[in-house]
Amino acid sequence: MRMEEIGPWIGRIRANLAEVIVGKEMAVDLLLTAVLADGHALLEDVPGTGKTLLAKSLARSLDCTFKRIQFTPDLLPSDLSGINFYNQRTGNFEFRAGPVFTGILLADEINRATPRTQSSLLECMEERQITIDGVTHRLERPFLVIATQNPVDNQGTFPLPEAQLDRFLLKIEMGYPTFEEGVGILQRFRLEQPLERLEPAASAEEVVAAQRLAAEVRIDEELCRYIVRLAESSRTHPDVALGVSPRGTQALLKASQAYALVQGRDYVTPDDIKAMAVPVLSHRLLLQGGIRVRGGGRSAEVIRRLLASVEVPTEPELPVPTKAGAGPFRATDETRQAGGR
Repeated sequence: MRMEEIGPWIGRIRANLAEVIVGKEMAVDLLLTAVLADGHALLEDVPGTGKTLLAKSLARSLDCTFKRIQFTPDLLPSDLSGINFYNQRTGNFEFRAGPVFTGILLADEINRATPRTQSSLLECMEERQITIDGVTHRLERPFLVIATQNPVDNQGTFPLPEAQLDRFLLKIEMGYPTFEEGVGILQRFRLEQPLERLEPAASAEEVVAAQRLAAEVRIDEELCRYIVRLAESSRTHPDVALGVSPRGTQALLKASQAYALVQGRDYVTPDDIKAMAVPVLSHRLLLQGGIRVRGGGRSAEVIRRLLASVEVPTEPELPVPTKAGAGPFRATDETRQAGGR
């Protein structure tokens, strides 16, 4: 896949998702950003807002293998990873793969499983492999974990630990639909389930190729410095007990590159970093008092204050498109001009 092909390719996926998902353009773009950045996404919102439907629609659109796990308190780590069992017929131990051996894994209501089961996903999410009885198994590529959780239901839940939250590239909040979107949902789902007739718009091989392109999206050194300044500011903020880690800065860089590609550019602007700051960083903050506010409202507000207080660099080498709405733009020496905000 070439850079000039990525715009139409993303457009096909967006159009495919729009056959099922009404509105939610930002949530769709954020999920596509997670895919292109080779990251994982945590969908957090109240029941009935379309979290599971969006995950299923993405899996069908990308033609990836898909498995869903309903997390419950009695779920065991081996229920995710798989087991070695003794086959009496052959007299040998055989491995039965668990649901993590897939392209897209939907971890539904992940905070209902015990911390022991939640932590069994750490190696899978970080290293794209899993070790069982001393044997390491590689996972499929692409491998994407989409987890959902309800921020308002406390009973029978186990909050995700910091190490687990840090593995999610983005936290996406769906939100309620607008009035017009609500009417559109009723009309679309009144007689049929559009998910059942959804056809693939891309292949797993194309996803891997697009991920390589996202890693090549240009970002100036001054914007890298801007990301680090944001992280350092979070560590000294009076309301923050645990600030953004180096993994968090890497996540913000990767997400900004992927988001720029989703927007049809092959370079990162300060606005890309600003757009990604809250979904990438808010769930990584631990506020004073040792607790995370459910729903991330206060954490998001802290990130917005940091964005307002940290100076945005002005980049003389920042390329800009020659016309609005252009596809992926590759700047030349003649087309580079002053930019930034």
